[in-house]
Amino acid sequence: MPSLPSLGGLRGRMPDRDRPAVPVPVPLSSYVVDCGVYVDGARLPGRWTHAAAVEEVRGRGEGFVWIGLHEPAAEQIEGVADTFGLHELAVEDAVHAHQRPKLERYDDTLFMVLKTVRYVQNASPDEANEIVESGEIMVFLGRDFVVTVRHGNHSGLAVVRRELEAEPERLRVGPAAVLYSIADHVVDNYLDVTDHIEDDIDSMEALVFQPRSRVSADQIYLMKREVLELRRAVMPLAVPLRRLAEGYTPLIPEQVRSYFRDVDDHLTQVSERVSNFDELLTTLVNAVLAKITLQQNLDMRKLASWVAIISVPTMVVGVYGMNFEHMPELQWKYGYPVVIAVILVVCLTLYRIFRRNEWL
Repeated sequence: MPSLPSLGGLRGRMPDRDRPAVPVPVPLSSYVVDCGVYVDGARLPGRWTHAAAVEEVRGRGEGFVWIGLHEPAAEQIEGVADTFGLHELAVEDAVHAHQRPKLERYDDTLFMVLKTVRYVQNASPDEANEIVESGEIMVFLGRDFVVTVRHGNHSGLAVVRRELEAEPERLRVGPAAVLYSIADHVVDNYLDVTDHIEDDIDSMEALVFQPRSRVSADQIYLMKREVLELRRAVMPLAVPLRRLAEGYTPLIPEQVRSYFRDVDDHLTQVSERVSNFDELLTTLVNAVLAKITLQQNLDMRKLASWVAIISVPTMVVGVYGMNFEHMPELQWKYGYPVVIAVILVVCLTLYRIFRRNEWL
């Protein structure tokens, strides 16, 4: 992940050393993952409620608040929404989730939805029941705050927060740096998932064209369904990232926009790979169906060959079982062994013919 430059104009004045931070010593709620106050690129010590954090930042006139929520209910997010002035429609989307990736602007606040994905490890692709697990991250971005709302157990942002806190120069840029880091983290996960899926598709392709393989069309359809889930997360995100890179809002400084262009480039790579996956899986489905049809034809050939062979003794025995008194060779001493010998010769001849023509 590239480092953002230090922006003097966005840095603000240094913290007031004579005015110590006074964190509120209350435990975080179960739906509040973390709440931090960042001034001049550094996190102020202590634990904060959202109200105290906002009061501290706006009292100083610099810095910003980053609060992370995990699957909050409507009544739980009300206090946060009132404190930060979040739009009710965006809040409703954040609570109920199941949104497409999008970017919306409400007055001086941005609302962005990103779909997260995680690769589910399986013993082999032909035994998988689920390959891609999806979740969501909603981001509210203001001039002095970032509110992230997560849905899903795999979409944690603790790593992103630690990386940013380890690089104060990036945090000095402000809330826009947090939004960029989240988007970059999500798209990097897309790349990891596509790498795993590509390996699975390669393994499945080898199984499809392996003689006597047991790969069925159902297994490939499962893979297509999971690729479709990844496609739903990736494709709609291109427009929001392009808007952020092109100056959709003054909340994203010019210096940060170029980094969104880099994220957009990575997303384009993922989109191309996902499209290729879909085409390849369609080809594999056709190959499996053709293989099934060929196997059925071979089975019908074998069945027809054995029917032809068995019909010879059946016909002869049927003729001599009609109980007529005057029939050829009924009184001949060698009639029976000759008939048996003729039946065997004809059957063996048919068998050799079918074997030579690869019907048996």
